[in-house]
Amino acid sequence: MTPGGAGVAQRHDQPTGGPAGRTGIGYEPGGAPGARAAVVDGPYGGNDGMYGPDDAPYAPVTASRSGDDGTDRGAAPDIGADLASRTADEVLADYLHQQSADFLRSLRLHRESGSDAEGAGEAAWQLRRAARRISATLYTFRPLTEEAWADQLRSELGWLSGTLAREQACAARRERLMAALQRLTGRGPERSDRGDRTGRGERGKRGDRTTAGPATSSASSPASSAASSAAPGGDPDPDGALSAGAARAGALLDRQLTLARTRAHSAALQALGSSRFHAVADSVAVLASEAPLARTAAELPADEALPPLAEQAHRRLTEAVAALPLSRAGYPYNAAALAADQRQDAPWHQVRMLVRLSRYARELIAPEAGDLLLAEAGRALEWHRDAAEAAAAAAAAARTPRIAPATAYALGVLHADQRHEVEAARFAFGRVWLPRTPDRKG
Repeated sequence: MTPGGAGVAQRHDQPTGGPAGRTGIGYEPGGAPGARAAVVDGPYGGNDGMYGPDDAPYAPVTASRSGDDGTDRGAAPDIGADLASRTADEVLADYLHQQSADFLRSLRLHRESGSDAEGAGEAAWQLRRAARRISATLYTFRPLTEEAWADQLRSELGWLSGTLAREQACAARRERLMAALQRLTGRGPERSDRGDRTGRGERGKRGDRTTAGPATSSASSPASSAASSAAPGGDPDPDGALSAGAARAGALLDRQLTLARTRAHSAALQALGSSRFHAVADSVAVLASEAPLARTAAELPADEALPPLAEQAHRRLTEAVAALPLSRAGYPYNAAALAADQRQDAPWHQVRMLVRLSRYARELIAPEAGDLLLAEAGRALEWHRDAAEAAAAAAAAARTPRIAPATAYALGVLHADQRHEVEAARFAFGRVWLPRTPDRKG
């Protein structure tokens, strides 16, 4: 694997462990059995930082959930009607040609966008969308490709997609946190400024430089230390303390995330002008006309070669979901997600990537039959990822030295708010994934 690239941690054909079955509700801590690092196309495990047809803000769809219509959510993917009359290499080549053409078209639009930031962002999202599908296809159907070539291209596509994703990820995270601050305080930015100035009282403008003690305690647990940091300010009203610190918290987050976005933008421009990027573009251009597939792919019928590999991807997904604590996440306000522990988030992030792999595999073998429930599950997990990353940004800001108690308090409340969003996303995913039983209706 090349430095900075992204790929897979294990081979797809290694045996998997863990319980099978889509409706598992085990509560084993740690990594999920069978959950591998699959397609890593961003610095946050696939954070696109920009929404579109595949990654829209979470909103439940109207499709019936598992169990309501008699369908088996753990069943093998449906087979497209035209697979029986085609060979595996024909189906794979057509799909890879299409995605490669989309990649090259998006690249051209990105170059032609010039100073149009909105057009460049849309083109970058389309480019990452095509890169994800190429990478996922090369991973899921790896035995039917020239494996060394496929692994190298998948690694380079991960590097490129991750580099382009960082700028939009920072912008989306800033927007999310600013909106959350305004929602929590019930004020606009200008009014919060006035509240902050009046709330400082006799501390004056030097308040941020003279309160290193409370900031140090906030580093371990922003949510818990925020409550204690309100006491030195002498404000018995939590709402007043929140309003007083919200403006400064927002300014701090704005500085940090704007700086991160600027650095990400510079890194993206540097990457797009590098020889490494041109090598990736050349490889995709070759893929658009000739897909390097194994000889066996030309000899096997598509309906015999492709569905087993797609089913294997789906089985890895069900095994990973079975290790999630869905039984506890199925109760609202269970407080399981409030602890700022990245280890408890990792299995959920892994399931999000496996949902994407399974959905793309179904898209290839049955393009006319999209799985709305997989798409809804993916959106819930995207919501989970965004909230977890936003909470981490608030926690990082709370560890800034010499911030005022009111600022630390506001950041702690913001951190807790985003962790509640994580909990809500887990609850939503469980409602999508698990079949509805009589005691769960309503």
